[in-house]
Formats: sequence, structure tokens, C-alpha cells
Amino acid sequence: MERSTVVRCAEGHVFSTASLPMQQADRLGPGRLIRCPRCARLRNVVPVAYAEKR
Repeated sequence: MERSTVVRCAEGHVFSTASLPMQQADRLGPGRLIRCPRCARLRNVVPVAYAEKR
């Protein structure tokens, strides 16, 4: 069963994604490039829980 992750893109859109590439690679940081469904562009996204800790 796949878990979805709630993320926020660089434009501030919040959405969930089933895949967050290389999520376990801590040395790369939390940000990943994913196509945002709201603005239809590749955006840097971070998990919402991480974004709210900042």
C-alpha cells in the first residue's frame, strides 16, 4: 500500500503526491522537483510537516 505525502510547492500550492523521489536521502535535503497539479510546472516541493517547522 502506497502512502501519500502532503507537500507544498514553491508557489505555495498544497497537494498530496503518491511518490516523493528519494524521500529517504537525507543528505539531499527535503526539496524535490515534482510537477504541481495547480500550476502545471515542475516546482521544488517540500513536505508540509517540514515546511511548517521552518
